[in-house]
Amino acid sequence: QVQLVESGGGLVQAGGSLRLSCSASGIPLRFTFGGWYRQVSGKERELVASMSSSGTTNYADSVKGRFIISTDNDFNTVYLQMNSLKPEDTAVYYCLASFLGRFYWGEGTAVTVSS
Repeated sequence: QVQLVESGGGLVQAGGSLRLSCSASGIPLRFTFGGWYRQVSGKERELVASMSSSGTTNYADSVKGRFIISTDNDFNTVYLQMNSLKPEDTAVYYCLASFLGRFYWGEGTAVTVSS
């Protein structure tokens, strides 16, 4: 059974930092990881950052220079280090995996940035 689990969200003041984690069971995250996304209620889910199996990273313009995506040595966990947080970063953050033609999402972790 495929399962993605996000953690690390919380309430932080503007300018603060959080580190999110995404772990998976049932699939090799190195070859299936599709990215970190976020969603604000009433809006579409948007890609925040992604990392390929070779380590190539990609960031949304809104988070470039502030967020860093990384993994542990075995690519078992994907992290999203979020620095200089802004109120507009408030959202539920999800990680995505794609495996054998199906997409898998975790339940998300909520990030709230107060001004």
